[in-house]
Amino acid sequence: MIFSVSVMPLNSPTAQPKPMILDNLPSPPISSNVMPRRAKVQIDLILLAIEALELGGSEVMLAMVQDLQLQEIIKNRVVLWRLRSTNPLRKAHSRRNLTLDEAKALVVVACYIARRLTVVLRQFLLEYQQLNEKQLPVENNFRLSEYLERFRAHFRSRMNPRRTTVSDYRSDEKLNALAMSLLSQLLFCTGTSGMQRFWISLFDGEVE
Repeated sequence: MIFSVSVMPLNSPTAQPKPMILDNLPSPPISSNVMPRRAKVQIDLILLAIEALELGGSEVMLAMVQDLQLQEIIKNRVVLWRLRSTNPLRKAHSRRNLTLDEAKALVVVACYIARRLTVVLRQFLLEYQQLNEKQLPVENNFRLSEYLERFRAHFRSRMNPRRTTVSDYRSDEKLNALAMSLLSQLLFCTGTSGMQRFWISLFDGEVE
């Protein structure tokens, strides 16, 4: 009896299936498979807020990548940095495009981390509101003040001060306001269909 055996070359490339979790986010009808400028900025800032909330933020993100089986897109720390460097406001800005699938992966990671931080997000937003109502400085709340201080440090060390958008945030007060607005967005992501609604909001004004 003769058997026919088909042998695949060892180095033959195989197409990797797209992670199914990305199907939770619709692909908008945009003219190309790349993300708009504003969306790249917003995604990176959301991740910057997570870094300020979580010590070892990059490790937390990479662990979530593993949990969500997104390592075919975000393979390691260097790839994560390169994807975030597509934010044109960064000092180390990369001119490479951010594809829809790469952006979806970053948004999914951010939203799943946000769900785990829901209690903290609610507490910080409530405490910030109470301090404002009593006209007290944020320094009166140690944990909240620590978050804001880390966010300001991250923003100033990584964003290009020569960019007009970045120069608008020279004062601590404006950076604090930005940091808190990002917490509101992260909390928004934790709600019913929050991840999908946040994703769609990234394309406001980009699709008809």
